[in-house]
Amino acid sequence: MKKVLFVSSEVVPFVKTGGLADVAGSLPKYFDKKEFDVRVILPKYLCMSEKWKNQLNYVTHFYMDLSWRSQYVGILEMKYEGIQFYFIDNEYYFAGPRPYGNIYQDIEKFAFFSKAALSALPVIGFQPDIVHCHDWQTGLIPVLLKDKFHEGEFFRNMKSIITIHNLKFQGVWDVKTVRDITGLPAYYFAPDKLEAYGDANYLKGGIVYADAVTTVSKTYAEEIKTPFYGERLDGLMRARSNCLSGIVNGIDYNEYNPETDPLIEKNYSAKTFRKEKIKNKRALQRELGLEQNDSVFMVGIVSRLTDQKGFDLIAYMMDEMCQQNLQLVVLGTGEEKYENMFRHFAWKYQGKVSANIFYSEALSHKVYASCDAFLMPSLFEPCGLSQLMSLRYGTLPIVRETGGLKDTVIPYNEYESTGTGFSFANYNAHEMFFTLKYAMGIYYDKKREWNKLIDRAMAMDFSWGSSARKYEELYRRLLGEEPKAEAPAQ
Repeated sequence: MKKVLFVSSEVVPFVKTGGLADVAGSLPKYFDKKEFDVRVILPKYLCMSEKWKNQLNYVTHFYMDLSWRSQYVGILEMKYEGIQFYFIDNEYYFAGPRPYGNIYQDIEKFAFFSKAALSALPVIGFQPDIVHCHDWQTGLIPVLLKDKFHEGEFFRNMKSIITIHNLKFQGVWDVKTVRDITGLPAYYFAPDKLEAYGDANYLKGGIVYADAVTTVSKTYAEEIKTPFYGERLDGLMRARSNCLSGIVNGIDYNEYNPETDPLIEKNYSAKTFRKEKIKNKRALQRELGLEQNDSVFMVGIVSRLTDQKGFDLIAYMMDEMCQQNLQLVVLGTGEEKYENMFRHFAWKYQGKVSANIFYSEALSHKVYASCDAFLMPSLFEPCGLSQLMSLRYGTLPIVRETGGLKDTVIPYNEYESTGTGFSFANYNAHEMFFTLKYAMGIYYDKKREWNKLIDRAMAMDFSWGSSARKYEELYRRLLGEEPKAEAPAQ
C-alpha cells in the first residue's frame, strides 16, 4: 500500500477561498483505495464552521520549536467520505475571521504549519511515501525534508511533490525575517535556493527542493517557462522542466450533473437536452426579468470580475455586443469598475442584460444549465473550472486559448465537424468579438451543427477520476515503479 499525505492550507468542505480547496478536498476520494492510502492535513482555523469543529476528535498535543520559540501543536482528526483528515491546532496562528490575513503574519503562520504537519507524522503513526504539497503555503515542506527532517530515520526516504495552482502567489518576505522565523541556516538563502530578487520566496524553495513539480494543466506548465506567464520564476521553471508536468483539475460529476442537479428548473441529459434544456432558459429569463424568447442566443458569465479574467476585453466591446441579437447573464463580484459597467449596461439594455453582482451557488448552476454559450476570455488561466462545468451542462464555452482553457476546449472546426466550443488565440477584444459572432452564426444558421457540438461537449470526461489516474501514475514513477499498462478500450 502506497501512502500519500496531502498538505494544504484550505480543503473543502472545511474551509474554502478558491479552487485549491476543491483539489485538496475532492481529489483524494478518487484514488484506487486498494493501492493508495491518501490522507489530508490542514490547519484548524477558528473561522471554520461549528458544524465541522464539533465533529473533530482530539488525538494528542506536543510542543515544537519554531526557530527560537516553543509552540503548542494540537492534533485533531475526523473521517469524512472515507478519507482521513488531520487538523493542526494552534489558536495563536489560526485565529482570525479568514484563513489568510496580512502576508507578514501568513509567512510565520505557514512556516509553523509546514513544520507542524511534518512533526505530527511520527506522533500519529502515519509514514507517507510521498508528501504532496499545494501552493506557497506548503513550500517549506520540501526544504525541511531535505534539511532538519532528513537526519531522522522516519523521514529519510520521503518524496515530495509541489503543485502550483497559481504561480502569481509565492509567499515572499525579507530574508532576515524568514531566517528568524524558520531557523534555517544562511546556506538556504542563496539565489539557487530560497532567495529570489533579494527576498525569501517560499514557493521557490518548494520548487527547488521538491522531487516533482506539477501544475494544473499541460499548457500552463509550458506557459510558466516563458517571461509573460512565469511571474519572474520562468528561469527556474525551465531549469526544472524535466520534473515539471501538468495535470488538469476535475470537477465533481455528482455535484455538477444536469440529470440530477436539484438547483436547476428541469433536469436533462445528453439524450434529452434538445427538448428539456430550453425549459431552464425560460425559467431563468422569467427569474431575471429578461425578454421571454426561446430562440435568442443566451450567453453566460460566472466569474470574479477582474482583469485576469479578460473583462477589459469585454468592457471594450460591450456596446457592440449589446447591439447583437443576444442576451447576456453575468454573475460575480470583483473590481468596482467592472461591477459598475455591468450595472450600467443592465440599466441601458433592460430585458437584454442581467447583472447579478453577488455570488450565488444556486444561480451559478442555473446559468450553466440555461445559457447557450459561456464566455471566458481569460488573460491567463492555470486550469479554470467554469469551462468544465459549462461543457458538462452542454453550454458551449467561448474561451481564449491559454492554460487549462486551451487544454479542455476543442475549437469548432466546421470542415471536419469536430470540437466542443469556440476559441481565439490573441488577447484582443476584436478577436473575442469575432469569435462570439461566429458562434452566434452557427447557433442561428446551423442548428444541427450546434447540437452536435453539444453532444461532443457533454461526452467529455473531466471528472476527478481521470485526474486521479494521472496522479497515480506520477506517484508510481516517483517511487520507481513501472507505469501500469492501459486497459484496452472496450
